[in-house]
Amino acid sequence: MNARFLGLLAAASTLAITSPTLAQDAPRMEAAAKTSPEAQTRSRDLTGTFGGQRITYKATIADTILSDEAGKAEAVIVTTSYVKTPADPNRPVFFLFNGGPGSGSVWLQMGAFGPKRVAIPSDAKDDGAPPYPLLDNPDSLLDVADLVFIDPPGTGFSYLTEGTDPKKYYGLRQDARAVAQVIRRWLADNGRWSSPKYLGGESYGTSRTAMVVDELEGSTYNDVGLNGLILISTILDFAGREPTPGNELAYIVTLPNMAAAAYYHGKVQAPSVEAIVAEARAYAIGPFATALLKGEDLPEGERAAVRKELARLTGLSETYLEQANLRVTDQRFYKELLRDRGLTIGRLDARYTGTDYDNAGETPDNDPSFYGIDAGYTAAINIWSRETLGYKTDRHYQAIGNVGGQWDWSLGGGGRGAYLNIAPLIGQAMRQNSGLRLFNAQGYYDFATPFFGAEYSLKRSGVPQDRITWKYYDAGHMMYVRDEDRAKLSADIREFIRAR
Repeated sequence: MNARFLGLLAAASTLAITSPTLAQDAPRMEAAAKTSPEAQTRSRDLTGTFGGQRITYKATIADTILSDEAGKAEAVIVTTSYVKTPADPNRPVFFLFNGGPGSGSVWLQMGAFGPKRVAIPSDAKDDGAPPYPLLDNPDSLLDVADLVFIDPPGTGFSYLTEGTDPKKYYGLRQDARAVAQVIRRWLADNGRWSSPKYLGGESYGTSRTAMVVDELEGSTYNDVGLNGLILISTILDFAGREPTPGNELAYIVTLPNMAAAAYYHGKVQAPSVEAIVAEARAYAIGPFATALLKGEDLPEGERAAVRKELARLTGLSETYLEQANLRVTDQRFYKELLRDRGLTIGRLDARYTGTDYDNAGETPDNDPSFYGIDAGYTAAINIWSRETLGYKTDRHYQAIGNVGGQWDWSLGGGGRGAYLNIAPLIGQAMRQNSGLRLFNAQGYYDFATPFFGAEYSLKRSGVPQDRITWKYYDAGHMMYVRDEDRAKLSADIREFIRAR
């Protein structure tokens, strides 16, 4: 962590202190206050039943202001916390965020772990038109941990102030530093330094987790020890998500997803999704990987055998597989699998189907597993934050913001296109903290962050295998949209936290 950022933290901490010893700084602080946003905090005392327990808790939505060395506010980061009352300084606390980058915490908060959830169809159907009721969420984790949902700058209601250079916050390391600072501030403000601490997120939120744990545990001046990392729909090794010419890994890690989707839609036969996935895993890492690596040296007889087995596993025709040179991108698969039915399948969740403008294209018009749920979640977070908790703002809630195009993907030189893999940061953290455990949750029907890609990245990079808990679900990227999997995910994480 560089000296400039240490100065930023020191300056921010100074602004938060009110003491007679700082009287000489009053003129400077008063001037800064005139140009700074005023932090807003809104709280309500509520009661609910979670995990079978009746819990009284305080729900708080609050601004955390991050400032530069001169005291100018640069970023306003909004957190929503749920703390059991009376507060217990030794109770576990779980810090959560979503992904994107640019995705607000609405998905995990209003879909999985918050005290309320939005009612949308559980059977991979479109959420349709409003109203979208808010329901009590017995699957919230409030019975085992306090919850703090964080919206980094550019997501949710959080934002950069006028004149702030986005390059200071929109990037792998920059974003992690800001989130780590918010976590330290929350721990200090709430007297929770002794609490068992859990950190986690979904999708790019798992990438953020790897970066933030490096900031929290890799700091020499203010180390924050963690008890657990909770990864949902993991993406750490980005080579598995770039099906560019010459990169064969993306085809290998998505083959089990294709088999799962083909099984779900009746294109292949198997005793269960677990059975077809096991076959596809073994074939992907064995004969299929060997064939791809041989390239133009692949003998015709071996090519024909591979083509036949791929057709059996994916439900695609041998003719189509030959035309694709045995390398079917995920985008092509969404369009081709159910072309004979005039349907496309979802990227985030392949259980969903959509109807395109026509059936002749190569890729889908859109992702039916996203437009099938987004309206309900957006309505829910606005109702909860504005009407129930009383948060006042003219800003729109950014469920999916546009910061991704400005993101700095570099990590120690190079960039995302130069093979970005941040799984080693998790391995380092776990080797240096013998009490740190990892929970990994994956949906079988998730093409955005394939489960085989998560296995590939976490079964190397020096990650201690005896401290990983693997769990799988019969849905996609946001497995909690399926009622049965929301309950299972909650129970699995509850068990993970209690097992400390």
